[in-house]
Amino acid sequence: MLNLIFFGAPGAGKGTQAKKVCEKFNLIHLSTGDILRAKIADKTEMGILAKSYMDKGELVPDDVILKMVENVIKSHPKSNGFIFDGFPRTIPQAEAFDIMLANLNMALSDVIHLKVDKDELIERLKKRAELENRKDDSNISIIENRIVQYIEKTAPVKEYYSNQGKLRKVEGIGDVDEIFEKVVEAIS
Repeated sequence: MLNLIFFGAPGAGKGTQAKKVCEKFNLIHLSTGDILRAKIADKTEMGILAKSYMDKGELVPDDVILKMVENVIKSHPKSNGFIFDGFPRTIPQAEAFDIMLANLNMALSDVIHLKVDKDELIERLKKRAELENRKDDSNISIIENRIVQYIEKTAPVKEYYSNQGKLRKVEGIGDVDEIFEKVVEAIS
């Protein structure tokens, strides 16, 4: 079973690359952002709660995210593996995720870190806001706050996985297919 985390700042290309890798290796793409947006659109209790955090560019609480991820994993018992896109986002989430995987008799294979500079991230997010009508990407102050949240809360997760020998750094700037080749090479 191949279980990967795609790691990087908002706009780094995690979702784009995850979809391509899922197709190549027949994996399940688990994007916490996509799941949360669906729950918001459905106006579920979890969606309303998540929206109150996301509207400010803040992270949704760990217990909500962890339960959601566990439910998705359990709903695909015959999977070849998963790509966790944008999760975990904090050290406590990573620690709890390790415990969850162990309890499910699963293990994490690698963490693919897509490296992209701040100016490129902002441009990508503004473009995505236009193309996908993503309101969370349309306000520059929210974008800036999301990047700050990433640097302060999520970037330390790199060291956590580096210490486990699972971090694979990939340059995330360039043509989508060229980046994909680098990602596949990092996995193999």
